[in-house]
Amino acid sequence: MAYGDYVVMRDLNFTVNRGEVFVIMGPSGCGKSTLLRHLIGLNEPARGEVWYGDFNFTKADPLARRRMVRHFGVLYQGGALWSSMTLAENIALPLEEFTDLARDQIEEIASLKLSLVGLKGFENYYPSQISGGMQKRAGIARAIALDPDVLFFDEPSAGLDPISSRLLDDLILELRASLGATVVVVSHELASIFAIADNSIFLDPGSQTVSAQGNPKELLEHCDNPVVHRFLSRGESQSSDAAAEKANQDPSEKAASSSVRSNG
Repeated sequence: MAYGDYVVMRDLNFTVNRGEVFVIMGPSGCGKSTLLRHLIGLNEPARGEVWYGDFNFTKADPLARRRMVRHFGVLYQGGALWSSMTLAENIALPLEEFTDLARDQIEEIASLKLSLVGLKGFENYYPSQISGGMQKRAGIARAIALDPDVLFFDEPSAGLDPISSRLLDDLILELRASLGATVVVVSHELASIFAIADNSIFLDPGSQTVSAQGNPKELLEHCDNPVVHRFLSRGESQSSDAAAEKANQDPSEKAASSSVRSNG
């Protein structure tokens, strides 16, 4: 991954298995979000290719890539909701873009997706009228509007308090189970990483490549890379604190929570 002559990361080679929650982790500024942008086609690799199964996403023509993108759902870091549109109108956008459904069908699906993320009854609210955590959930509702095969979440817990963050973690796991989707998450929030990740890679800005791969809990126990171990060990107390806060949270808050391969 490069911007002109400046190389962000090199020699990236990893596989995301179908149905798992895969976390791209590392310190701020290491290129996590840049990697996600490469995976969904917003950035092109300076060298190498991104594959989905047997489909070469990088070398595909624009029409074939558009058909593949139809199977993606993306939550951007800031939510990226259109402020001039209601939540229902935001969720309707991908349905209007990629389907021929009638207006009443689109409205019904938008309401269903909002209810799946705990926002039933908020269809006519604008993003400015709801909290940051609710905006993230509305962004997830839009990401799942087309029942995608792969969900990409860029720092979903960023800016949230520990309880809202844990509720969002629970929602991600519930959606993975209900949709059967593969989930790729960019995060440096260690409590969330330990809570949701089946597999992960660690982007090391020092070596400018992946310095560890595997389940984060196993990496914490067995990885002999001091940079990776130091990064992950900071999350033990955070994870314990988040668990304690969840145990003490209000019941009404609990109710609200009601394959990719890259070679380069």
